[in-house]
Amino acid sequence: MAAASSRARIDHVVTSGTFSLDGGTWEVDNNVWIVGDDSEAIVIDAAHDADAIATALGDRRLVAIVSTHGHDDHIDAAPALAARTGAPVLLHPDDLMLWKQKHPDKGPDGELSDGQVITVAGTDLTVLHTPGHSPGAVCLHAPDLGTVFSGDTLFNGGPGATGRSFSDFPTIITSIRERLLTLPADTVVRTGHGDSTTIGGEAPHLDEWIARGH
Repeated sequence: MAAASSRARIDHVVTSGTFSLDGGTWEVDNNVWIVGDDSEAIVIDAAHDADAIATALGDRRLVAIVSTHGHDDHIDAAPALAARTGAPVLLHPDDLMLWKQKHPDKGPDGELSDGQVITVAGTDLTVLHTPGHSPGAVCLHAPDLGTVFSGDTLFNGGPGATGRSFSDFPTIITSIRERLLTLPADTVVRTGHGDSTTIGGEAPHLDEWIARGH
């Protein structure tokens, strides 16, 4: 019985809300990923709806709320979920200026750094600093689960957007080429929005993305 409950699994919640930056606001659906077992879990990107995320968690202990980056649609529910569960909110410090646009009076509880390992339910997730969509964007690689949580760095069909403040297209291409496309081809890419993909499914298109410039 104990062995069955100690194997980490991936749960998925889609939440809806808005993304605002540079004076514009857009309706968005976000993927919230929950990694853990029957007793403990982490949440990757507490987006929009703390109640829905808490319902998916059930009575599990929340170890951490990991933010792949500081855009408001990925962090808007983080303080409420943290207050409800006591879990720390973690963010790469290079995105603190984005966090403060949404939560000026409450900072994250801890920092993410490249190479940092977060362990939950006996499963290691390694933080990969992948700037470009934002300066502090990170992905989380879980080799035991055959997956990488890519936030808004890599999607099914190409890189995350780089047309707004604090983003840079050559930087995101370097991040994808050097940090993500070097992962095993069968690695499942679980994205911040939309459908999942694989490293092998995206890698052949790198030159196309560079040519089109987005």
